[in-house]
Amino acid sequence: MNQPVFRLAGIVRDYPQGRTVLHVLRGVALSAAPGELVALVGPSGSGKSTLLHVAGLLERPDAGEVFLDGEPCGPLDDDRRTALRRGRIGFVYQYHHLLPEFSAEENVILPQMIAGVGRAAGRARARELLGSLGLADRVDHRPGQLSGGEQQRVAIARALANRPAIVLADEPTGNLDPATAEEVFALFVGLARDAGLTALIATHNPALAARMDRSVRLENGNLVEV
Repeated sequence: MNQPVFRLAGIVRDYPQGRTVLHVLRGVALSAAPGELVALVGPSGSGKSTLLHVAGLLERPDAGEVFLDGEPCGPLDDDRRTALRRGRIGFVYQYHHLLPEFSAEENVILPQMIAGVGRAAGRARARELLGSLGLADRVDHRPGQLSGGEQQRVAIARALANRPAIVLADEPTGNLDPATAEEVFALFVGLARDAGLTALIATHNPALAARMDRSVRLENGNLVEV
């Protein structure tokens, strides 16, 4: 059996609130195999975003460990965690967070240049991804000139630009109308499967969750298979 690309072991995350403590994650365990697409479902406020932040090394858990490719990430310093996020993990959020002063192509080139890729190679990769997402004729448009669905497709291209092994998506189509959400989600899943990516995708949409390989539900700080 293949080693999990990522594994969460006994993840605890608490947030003090005055004299009380909000227990968001209570010993969560989760792993995902190479190429596996996992839907993360649960009510609003259940901690899905927190779980994604911990899995993506954006937050440190209060207890437990995050493993990438079998290696524990807890002992790593911030510089090494940043390097792992840059090279191994792609993020897609509900809101695209594109840089408004740059074109679609430039938004996809920038993370590659930060990772040390030359501009010409970065442009070629950006055009390849944007073309596969149906945006070949929109590469020079700035975000303000694109529809919501187009902006989110650019955000997906940006997340995949550095060829990550893992993609973490937090309600990636939650801000779109149903028809556009279905179109964008289908493109996203198709690209992920073609690239053999492992993905953990938070969604409220049961129809979208049903298209994943499996679903897990987060409720009351605990994670269970659906």
